[in-house]
Amino acid sequence: MKFGKKLKDEMVPEWSEAYMDYGGLKHLLKDINHYNTHRKVDIENQGSETGKIQHKNSIKLSNGKLFIPAEMGQNEKSFFEKLDNELEKVDRFNKDKVEDAKGEAAELAKQMEALIALRKKVKERGTKGDKAASSKVTSPGRASSEAEEDQLDFKEEVDKFGEKIIKPASSSSENRDSSLGEHGRTPSDVLECVKIQNTSDSPKSSVERLLLGNTEKECSFSQEELKEVEEKLKKAFVEFYHKLRRLNQYSFMNLSAFSVILEKYEKITSRKVMRSYMKIVDNSYIGSSDEVTGLLNKVEATIVKHFNSGRGDDIRLVRPERKREKHSIWFLSGFYCGFSVALIMAIVLIIKTRKLLDKEEATVYLDSIYPLYSFYGYIILHMLIGAANIYLWRCYRINYSFILGFKPGTELDHKEVFLLASGLAVLVLTACLVQLHIRMDSRIQEHETFVELVPLGLLIGLVLICLCPFNIIYRSSRFFLIRSLFRSMCAPLYKVVVSTKLEFYTRRVYCFWLVLRVVSFLLQVNMIDFFLSDQLTSQTQAIRSFVYYICYYSWGKSSAGRKMCHVSDVYIVFYYISAAIPYWIRFFQVLNVHHDLYISLSVVYSVEELNVQCIRRLMEEKEMKHGFNGFTYFSMLLSVVFQSTFRLKKKMTWKVWALVSSGVAALANITWDIRMDWGLLQMKSRNFLLRDKLLLHHKTVYYIAMILEVLLRFVWLQVVLSFDMRPLRGKVITSTFASLEILRRGIWNFFRLENEHLNNVGEYRAFKSLPLPFITDEDKVGKNE
Repeated sequence: MKFGKKLKDEMVPEWSEAYMDYGGLKHLLKDINHYNTHRKVDIENQGSETGKIQHKNSIKLSNGKLFIPAEMGQNEKSFFEKLDNELEKVDRFNKDKVEDAKGEAAELAKQMEALIALRKKVKERGTKGDKAASSKVTSPGRASSEAEEDQLDFKEEVDKFGEKIIKPASSSSENRDSSLGEHGRTPSDVLECVKIQNTSDSPKSSVERLLLGNTEKECSFSQEELKEVEEKLKKAFVEFYHKLRRLNQYSFMNLSAFSVILEKYEKITSRKVMRSYMKIVDNSYIGSSDEVTGLLNKVEATIVKHFNSGRGDDIRLVRPERKREKHSIWFLSGFYCGFSVALIMAIVLIIKTRKLLDKEEATVYLDSIYPLYSFYGYIILHMLIGAANIYLWRCYRINYSFILGFKPGTELDHKEVFLLASGLAVLVLTACLVQLHIRMDSRIQEHETFVELVPLGLLIGLVLICLCPFNIIYRSSRFFLIRSLFRSMCAPLYKVVVSTKLEFYTRRVYCFWLVLRVVSFLLQVNMIDFFLSDQLTSQTQAIRSFVYYICYYSWGKSSAGRKMCHVSDVYIVFYYISAAIPYWIRFFQVLNVHHDLYISLSVVYSVEELNVQCIRRLMEEKEMKHGFNGFTYFSMLLSVVFQSTFRLKKKMTWKVWALVSSGVAALANITWDIRMDWGLLQMKSRNFLLRDKLLLHHKTVYYIAMILEVLLRFVWLQVVLSFDMRPLRGKVITSTFASLEILRRGIWNFFRLENEHLNNVGEYRAFKSLPLPFITDEDKVGKNE
């Protein structure tokens, strides 16, 4: 593998601009080689011996810097100037990150001191009864000596831990002593200066946070509290270990890049410069510092000793194995895909050979079961487009797993998503083929009752697979999706106020607010919840098909009863209301969390920092964008309501309202999608009407995407205008427009995450910030300041 490709594969995506510009230096080397080659040809043509290229065998150091000979060409001088600049950039970035790591190590050392003290207190409390019984027969002198021995054990353990973590993070013994405390401190002394942050996501802790009115609580010295603290601190240590590994890898890859590029320079110019320049690199901070390696070893030893029992499990915890490529995934994907094509052809042949479209009864039946299977069709199409999104994100090194908050190693790649989509297609098409064959065959009409239950059995089976507790069919991903979907569906129940003081409200309003407050604390929102809610807004037709599912199996077993779905007032009302549900959910999510921060909810911000509202920020900060975000979803909500009313009433007044609301909603959402979500239409950008940083090499793609966004946003106006589309009719028109909306959402997905990834790159934001369990008096003073 070429080094350039290896460097690209190994680099932290969010730190890409902080790495050595290997490609730029390599391009300069090509210019040098091109210049030397042409010069050599010119000299040979002249036949002159005096004009031969003369190179000194080596370039040496002078006063710690590289001595550049006067006869060196301008291209070579530019090469070394850029090389010096890249070394300075890499060295400065590495030093800043190491300093941040030192500070985090010092904070973790304080947390570990408190944890060790808490363990001692919990252990003392567990053996309190035994000690009380033995104290009756023990002399006072022996009891005092045992207390002194326990205090010495605690000091020894804390000092030993300080040597592990704080020594590399501090340049003096004074700093270490201040972080670990003075000699003679007992566990009780340590715990008097700290409190436990109540940041648990469990319902019990959420209600406690609500009733107590703060996020701190006193230590109760219980086993449950100890386990909770240990789990949080273990996650913090593991995340810190991953940061250190990435930082260590950053240093190694950059040092290797300097070595490789200098080796290429020597090969092209025949100048011996590598040894001299690598001395400069080795004397720099990035080349001479071993603090990260020391921290890595000591943090790993701490995790092994304090958080787990078996070393094998510990190593897997801090060094997760990479996902292996499974050839069976490709094989099964191809098999299911080919099987799906064959099933589609079989269904088409049944319809054609039996002339089902020419028979009125058969046509009515096909219309009645069409929504039952189109429900899965929309989902499969969305999964296929999602697989394409993941493939493109990986190709352009967009860290989608980090942005969406997936647990490392559990995210699905495009091959696995495509496998699930093709497998689901096989199940759905098989069920459809079986139902059509048996239902339309007059010789086996006695099985009609059982055949009608095939779609229901398929739905129940898929639900059971999704809820299956066994570790099969990507269990972690299934449960992750279910939790996110549940939080998204409960968005209208989230809090709609921020202040904890309601001085101007009546008691009844206060009680209602209190209920909403409890529910909101029970449900913590993440970035994936917002992203999933956006996907639901493009699945309104699938939601309507699910409503039809309920109606289809609610009117009895007779076919006459099932025809009532099309004339039932209850079904028609829910059919149109269901289309507004995704926008209703999304609108309430926007009311609770500011849009500019929601992407980073699972990255660098805590829930308390994000406890803001678009409407509130609009009133307080006088910035229109905070309110415009909420208006985009509210306008879509009104548009769906007016469109549904027009299709029910068929009056000109409602048609006008539907046209106006749909046009306003389309324009508002187009503006927000392109300007805010994609970051395009920057008037001062060096790329006309785009943005300064682009991942795609061809700018035309961005212009085409913006044009498609405009066209596909206005496609739903056909519902109101009712254009004559004779090749398409009935449900086919609706399905076509629903599929186009899913396609538009796929385009939106790619550019949305591309824009967010570039924002992370600009801020070098590559890791999560996890809440620590303990808060000290020093932290309180710092926060107050």
